[in-house]
Amino acid sequence: MNTKTKLMLGAVFALALPMTAAHAADPELIVFDWAGFEDESLIKAYVEKHGQMPTYALYGDDDEAFQKVSSGFKADVAHPCSQMVSKYRDAGLIEPWDVSRIPNFGEIAPRFLDSPIFKDDTGVWYIPTDFAYTAIAWNTTDVPEADVASLDVFLNPKYTGRISLPDNTDDIWSLALLATGVTDWTNLTEEQFQAGAAWLRAAHPNVVAYWSDPSELSQLMAGGQVQVSWSWNDGVALMRAEGFPVGFQRQAKEGAATWFCGYVNFKDSPGSEDKAYDFINAWLDHGSARGLLDGFGYAHTNTVALATIPDADLVAADVSPIDTTLLSQTPIDPAMRDRMLKEFENIKAGF
Repeated sequence: MNTKTKLMLGAVFALALPMTAAHAADPELIVFDWAGFEDESLIKAYVEKHGQMPTYALYGDDDEAFQKVSSGFKADVAHPCSQMVSKYRDAGLIEPWDVSRIPNFGEIAPRFLDSPIFKDDTGVWYIPTDFAYTAIAWNTTDVPEADVASLDVFLNPKYTGRISLPDNTDDIWSLALLATGVTDWTNLTEEQFQAGAAWLRAAHPNVVAYWSDPSELSQLMAGGQVQVSWSWNDGVALMRAEGFPVGFQRQAKEGAATWFCGYVNFKDSPGSEDKAYDFINAWLDHGSARGLLDGFGYAHTNTVALATIPDADLVAADVSPIDTTLLSQTPIDPAMRDRMLKEFENIKAGF
């Protein structure tokens, strides 16, 4: 299944079956995951061992996923991005992983576990698996590269009604904070918060749509409605796979955002704990790095797995290391994140 087909089907299933098993297969393991991640190339070792894929339930937004689980939805593992892990821990929904059962755990780059939220004296609560960037995607035919040299492009009246921004709290605030000079969001001041909110309000009139998944963004750009967006790598990979002229500007004057996601292990889960470990071990298998890059445009947190990918392929996918300012979307105070969520909803509503 190619990138476009996979992401399009994932989006359809996530919308149609938000609370149920979108892809029923192995009933002894329920994976609650991002739409599109029900991809055999990521967990070949699991399928080889058990003869089938796990059962997947899909979502399109981290906050949506947390709300469903906290309201009683049952799964065995889930795939939140790093800034959400504290919410799962604080709610008592997850338990530590037994890393003695995860042979490749020691191959994960240390920077992805450098937080007491992920790893402390009570155990390892999070297994990071994938990382990428959020940056400017632009139509290279219609938009001069000079126009995307700064995040000010999102305020440029030239692109009024031709801009799409993510309908996602973390990504939208990474943009606003970078644009207003913040590169570390772990201890935001009131002045920084207000400056970011003001910037988002200034950008809002230029926005024709807030995209909720990469397939939606690709349709907006391919159809000509959108010329500039704040995008993940997979949206760009999807458009390039279809031959659309799209660039990915990770080196704007103010910088870009980087993020990572991984798996948590639910407490009192309904399925097989052994299969949960088979699943995470399959994800950390070296072969999954190629499936992750080719299918999503993302890079693997396992340094040994990532080393199997030629540097030229990482450069082509825009996940190679870059010399620029980066805002890392690491965990922040839950109260501040809730405030960001509320403020963003107000801005979208015109307040």
